[in-house]
Amino acid sequence: MDKTILVQYCDMKEEIKDLRKRIQKLDRFLEYPPIVSDIVRGTRRDGTIGTIKITGIPDPAYTRKQKIREKYQQLLERKEAELLELTCQVEEYIQSIPKSELRIMFRLYYIDGLTWVQVAHRMNGMFPKRRIKYTEDNCWRRNQRFFENVGSCREEM
Repeated sequence: MDKTILVQYCDMKEEIKDLRKRIQKLDRFLEYPPIVSDIVRGTRRDGTIGTIKITGIPDPAYTRKQKIREKYQQLLERKEAELLELTCQVEEYIQSIPKSELRIMFRLYYIDGLTWVQVAHRMNGMFPKRRIKYTEDNCWRRNQRFFENVGSCREEM
């Protein structure tokens, strides 16, 4: 395993967010469908001929959106199951990192989805007595160095 699993995990989380947004948009449409009106010429119930106003929901569009929503929901359920499996793999990978400090940083950044600034802030909160404070740049650099070293270690094998 390498960095690709972490990147794949982050990408899948974003894909799931996108699917949820699409489902919410469809839910809003289905809850408040657009009402259309048309005027036609014909015979009214009382037998007179004249213009008749017809108002309603466009059925083909409504049913099409319902089917799309169902497909998105099924896709979302499958992706969430995949994400759960991927989460376990990511946790195992992070747990295999020897340094505790790096494991914490990686969990905050890759699993919790924090920015490097937020990671540095949290790390400073966890280790308040540390002589050199964590910064965005130093957290990012530790991440870069770790993967550079892991890559060179794997090439030697």
